[in-house]
Amino acid sequence: MIFLGLGANLPSERYGEPRDTLEASLGQIARAGIEVTARSRWYRSAPLPASDQPWFVNGVAALLTNLPPEALLLRLLDIEIAIGRRRSQVDAARVVDLDLLAYDDVVCRPPAAGAGLELPHPRLAERAFVLMPLAELAPHWRHPLNGHSVAEMIADLGPQSIEPLA
Repeated sequence: MIFLGLGANLPSERYGEPRDTLEASLGQIARAGIEVTARSRWYRSAPLPASDQPWFVNGVAALLTNLPPEALLLRLLDIEIAIGRRRSQVDAARVVDLDLLAYDDVVCRPPAAGAGLELPHPRLAERAFVLMPLAELAPHWRHPLNGHSVAEMIADLGPQSIEPLA
Protein backbone atom coordinates (compact mmCIF):
# COMPACT_ATOMS: atom_id res chain seq x y z
CA MET A 1 0.00 0.00 0.00
CA ILE A 2 1.37 3.35 -1.08
CA PHE A 3 -0.07 6.44 0.58
CA LEU A 4 0.29 10.03 -0.54
CA GLY A 5 -0.50 13.10 1.53
CA LEU A 6 -1.79 16.11 -0.38
CA GLY A 7 -1.98 19.65 0.95
CA ALA A 8 -2.26 23.25 -0.17
CA ASN A 9 -3.05 26.60 1.41
CA LEU A 10 -2.43 29.07 -1.39
CA PRO A 11 -4.27 29.40 -4.69
CA SER A 12 -2.34 28.46 -7.81
CA GLU A 13 -2.25 30.60 -10.92
CA ARG A 14 -3.28 27.70 -13.13
CA TYR A 15 -5.89 25.86 -11.06
CA GLY A 16 -7.25 28.39 -8.58
CA GLU A 17 -8.23 27.60 -5.01
CA PRO A 18 -6.31 24.95 -3.02
CA ARG A 19 -9.03 22.30 -3.29
CA ASP A 20 -9.14 22.70 -7.08
CA THR A 21 -5.34 22.53 -7.23
CA LEU A 22 -5.33 19.29 -5.25
CA GLU A 23 -7.96 17.79 -7.56
CA ALA A 24 -5.77 18.79 -10.51
CA SER A 25 -2.78 17.20 -8.76
CA LEU A 26 -4.59 13.86 -8.65
CA GLY A 27 -5.23 14.19 -12.39
CA GLN A 28 -1.57 14.93 -13.06
CA ILE A 29 -0.53 11.94 -10.97
CA ALA A 30 -2.79 9.68 -13.04
CA ARG A 31 -1.46 11.18 -16.29
CA ALA A 32 2.08 10.40 -15.05
CA GLY A 33 1.16 6.70 -15.09
CA ILE A 34 0.55 6.37 -11.35
CA GLU A 35 -2.84 4.87 -10.55
CA VAL A 36 -4.89 6.60 -7.86
CA THR A 37 -6.83 3.66 -6.42
CA ALA A 38 -8.65 5.53 -3.63
CA ARG A 39 -8.75 8.92 -1.99
CA SER A 40 -10.11 10.44 1.17
CA ARG A 41 -12.42 13.38 1.38
CA TRP A 42 -10.81 16.78 1.81
CA TYR A 43 -10.13 18.28 5.22
CA ARG A 44 -9.50 21.82 6.36
CA SER A 45 -6.67 22.13 8.89
CA ALA A 46 -4.75 24.80 10.73
CA PRO A 47 -1.10 25.25 9.73
CA LEU A 48 1.52 23.42 11.81
CA PRO A 49 3.39 24.93 13.46
CA ALA A 50 0.74 27.52 14.29
CA SER A 51 1.09 30.68 12.22
CA ASP A 52 -0.93 33.37 10.48
CA GLN A 53 -0.90 31.43 7.19
CA PRO A 54 -4.22 30.47 5.61
CA TRP A 55 -5.65 27.10 6.69
CA PHE A 56 -4.75 24.10 4.54
CA VAL A 57 -6.84 21.73 2.48
CA ASN A 58 -5.51 18.19 3.01
CA GLY A 59 -6.28 14.65 1.95
CA VAL A 60 -4.69 11.26 1.39
CA ALA A 61 -4.65 9.08 -1.73
CA ALA A 62 -3.74 5.43 -2.19
CA LEU A 63 -1.49 4.82 -5.18
CA LEU A 64 -0.46 1.88 -7.33
CA THR A 65 2.76 2.01 -9.35
CA ASN A 66 5.72 -0.10 -10.40
CA LEU A 67 8.06 2.80 -9.68
CA PRO A 68 10.43 2.24 -6.76
CA PRO A 69 10.06 4.72 -3.86
CA GLU A 70 12.84 7.10 -4.93
CA ALA A 71 11.60 7.30 -8.53
CA LEU A 72 8.04 7.87 -7.31
CA LEU A 73 9.20 10.70 -5.07
CA LEU A 74 11.03 12.34 -7.99
CA ARG A 75 7.91 12.05 -10.16
CA LEU A 76 5.82 13.68 -7.39
CA LEU A 77 8.34 16.51 -7.01
CA ASP A 78 8.17 17.11 -10.78
CA ILE A 79 4.37 17.34 -10.52
CA GLU A 80 4.67 19.85 -7.68
CA ILE A 81 6.94 22.03 -9.83
CA ALA A 82 4.60 21.74 -12.84
CA ILE A 83 1.70 22.90 -10.67
CA GLY A 84 3.65 25.90 -9.42
CA ARG A 85 5.34 24.90 -6.15
CA ARG A 86 8.35 27.01 -5.36
CA ARG A 87 10.28 25.92 -2.27
CA SER A 88 11.51 28.82 -0.17
CA GLN A 89 11.61 28.01 3.53
CA VAL A 90 10.50 25.18 5.79
CA ASP A 91 6.80 25.30 6.71
CA ALA A 92 6.09 28.09 4.21
CA ALA A 93 2.65 28.49 2.66
CA ARG A 94 2.36 26.53 -0.59
CA VAL A 95 0.21 25.97 -3.66
CA VAL A 96 0.74 22.20 -3.44
CA ASP A 97 2.52 19.69 -1.25
CA LEU A 98 2.72 16.02 -2.23
CA ASP A 99 4.22 13.90 0.56
CA LEU A 100 5.02 10.24 0.13
CA LEU A 101 3.70 8.93 3.46
CA ALA A 102 4.29 5.19 3.19
CA TYR A 103 5.35 2.72 0.52
CA ASP A 104 4.23 -0.76 1.53
CA ASP A 105 6.25 -1.62 4.65
CA VAL A 106 9.45 0.00 3.38
CA VAL A 107 11.52 1.67 6.07
CA CYS A 108 14.08 4.10 4.74
CA ARG A 109 16.11 6.45 6.91
CA PRO A 110 18.92 8.46 5.29
CA PRO A 111 22.14 8.86 7.28
CA ALA A 112 21.59 12.61 7.74
CA ALA A 113 18.28 14.36 8.46
CA GLY A 114 16.85 15.97 5.34
CA ALA A 115 19.35 14.14 3.15
CA GLY A 116 16.91 11.95 1.24
CA LEU A 117 13.72 9.96 1.22
CA GLU A 118 12.36 8.93 4.63
CA LEU A 119 9.72 6.23 4.83
CA PRO A 120 7.35 6.14 6.44
CA HIS A 121 7.11 9.93 6.55
CA PRO A 122 8.88 11.00 9.75
CA ARG A 123 5.99 13.13 11.06
CA LEU A 124 3.10 10.95 9.87
CA ALA A 125 2.13 9.89 13.41
CA GLU A 126 2.03 13.52 14.63
CA ARG A 127 -0.38 14.98 12.10
CA ALA A 128 -4.15 14.78 12.31
CA PHE A 129 -4.36 16.17 8.76
CA VAL A 130 -2.63 12.97 7.60
CA LEU A 131 -4.09 10.44 10.03
CA MET A 132 -7.76 11.43 9.77
CA PRO A 133 -7.90 11.03 5.97
CA LEU A 134 -5.67 7.95 6.15
CA ALA A 135 -8.19 6.37 8.53
CA GLU A 136 -10.81 6.61 5.76
CA LEU A 137 -8.64 4.58 3.38
CA ALA A 138 -6.83 2.13 5.64
CA PRO A 139 -8.09 2.14 9.23
CA HIS A 140 -6.20 -1.08 10.02
CA TRP A 141 -2.88 -0.02 8.49
CA ARG A 142 -0.03 -0.23 11.00
CA HIS A 143 3.02 2.00 11.11
CA PRO A 144 5.99 -0.25 10.26
CA LEU A 145 8.24 1.32 12.90
CA ASN A 146 6.01 1.86 15.93
CA GLY A 147 3.46 -0.88 15.16
CA HIS A 148 0.53 1.40 15.99
CA SER A 149 -2.70 1.38 13.98
CA VAL A 150 -4.06 4.58 12.50
CA ALA A 151 -6.72 4.69 15.24
CA GLU A 152 -4.07 4.34 17.95
CA MET A 153 -1.99 7.14 16.45
CA ILE A 154 -5.06 9.39 16.26
CA ALA A 155 -5.84 8.63 19.92
CA ASP A 156 -2.26 9.63 20.85
CA LEU A 157 -2.55 13.07 19.21
CA GLY A 158 -2.97 16.22 21.20
CA PRO A 159 -5.61 18.73 20.09
CA GLN A 160 -5.29 19.83 16.48
CA SER A 161 -7.65 21.96 14.42
CA ILE A 162 -9.07 19.88 11.59
CA GLU A 163 -12.52 19.48 10.04
CA PRO A 164 -13.89 17.67 7.00
CA LEU A 165 -14.94 19.86 4.09
CA ALA A 166 -18.45 19.49 2.75
